[in-house]
Amino acid sequence: MIYLAIGFPPAAKSSTYRMRATANQFAAAGWDVTVVTIADEAWERDYGLDHTLVAGVDPRVRVVKLPLFREDLETDVRAYTERRALDHNDYLTELREQHLKVFPEPVFGGWRPALEEAVLRLHRERPAELLVATCVPYVNLAATWKLWETHRVPYVVDFRDGWSVDVINGGEAFPRDSVSGRWETKLLTDAVAIWNVNEPISRWYRERYPELAHKMRIVRNGYDAASIPAESIPAPADRPLAFGYLGALNLPVPLLEAVLEGWRKARVADPALTDATFEVRGHIGSGWARGDNRHAELLKAAAADGVVVGGSVPKAEVVDFYSRWDVVVLMVTGGKYMTSGKVYEYMATGLPVVSAHEAEHDASTLLSTYPLWTGAVGLEPDALADAFRRAADLARNVDVTERDKARVDARQYAREEQLIPAVREVTELVLGVGGPAGTAPGAAADAPALAREGGS
Repeated sequence: MIYLAIGFPPAAKSSTYRMRATANQFAAAGWDVTVVTIADEAWERDYGLDHTLVAGVDPRVRVVKLPLFREDLETDVRAYTERRALDHNDYLTELREQHLKVFPEPVFGGWRPALEEAVLRLHRERPAELLVATCVPYVNLAATWKLWETHRVPYVVDFRDGWSVDVINGGEAFPRDSVSGRWETKLLTDAVAIWNVNEPISRWYRERYPELAHKMRIVRNGYDAASIPAESIPAPADRPLAFGYLGALNLPVPLLEAVLEGWRKARVADPALTDATFEVRGHIGSGWARGDNRHAELLKAAAADGVVVGGSVPKAEVVDFYSRWDVVVLMVTGGKYMTSGKVYEYMATGLPVVSAHEAEHDASTLLSTYPLWTGAVGLEPDALADAFRRAADLARNVDVTERDKARVDARQYAREEQLIPAVREVTELVLGVGGPAGTAPGAAADAPALAREGGS
């Protein structure tokens, strides 16, 4: 199978964990998996790299890295044209218009020819029996369609957050009769299966395409068991409480402002929080603005309130942070169509969870049965302050038995529990109940010429 997974390890993106697990589960099911992604240098321009992720990739999985880059993230002014140097905004407008002429995606549309050529070349070298495309970017769908159109290779669309649904603001992102709408319709019509990460998005697609409802599957992001501590115990009374946030800081500025103000008010009002710390870890922005933006300024100014900023955390070290924190803070944008992969991980830790998001949010649906949740209080600083104070009480007083029960309940969201049934279903749909035939252990070790390009 060919797996179009732009953002595969070592890309330091939240979606990379799903991609790694998907490739691994298909390999475990007997598929000879070839991943198509982009060069490591491209991710250095974006969120950066986490090389600890590579160790967790099944050695049978081959990785093809195409020399594709986002021109808009180039920061070396010596590489700029005179036009770009003199009027950067006009340059970006023209660049996105050019991409849209190739494929209806303003940032990545121009990658279509290279992606189409790559999948055709891979298919010539080793005929594919399946293609799986995970989006974003949606330009992956152009290459998916090309292989279907020319060689009738069955395919799965892993939409994750969906395309025609606006997961941040809610509602329709584009109508069915638009260019994007026509692309989406024809891709979904011939797909073997369509994956989404939660029920609200899957419902959106079932209602939008009722004739295709039988193809829709919820494949949640889930969590990686290796990131979860072996136990969760009440915080001892003889040391200050440690709160923590782990994730990319690409949130709306007002959301972060509300959280920091709520935190400050809670520390002032509650003696239990006087010496508490709030550690914020993750990439602060992306591209040229990484680490130097309004978010970074707000966090630096909050140092006097016990806010500690430490940058990104390699995946292999995530478990250490959960082990030393007493409470986790879920800061996430969006509403009823957004879940956030972090919610599964947070629930599996057995730690108290403070929610900092809109009250009507899919994360609220999942957390509603979690006994260490402080509730969906919205984004008013006073309400968030109360949530921080409730979390402090939970951290000290919820016993091990209750925590263990919460952790057991969360096991249904382990990443493999979500992916194994979905991979099995696709395998049976494409090849029958017997699955891939004639694949000997280690057969994927000899990569074709294209797989060796880009140092892979």
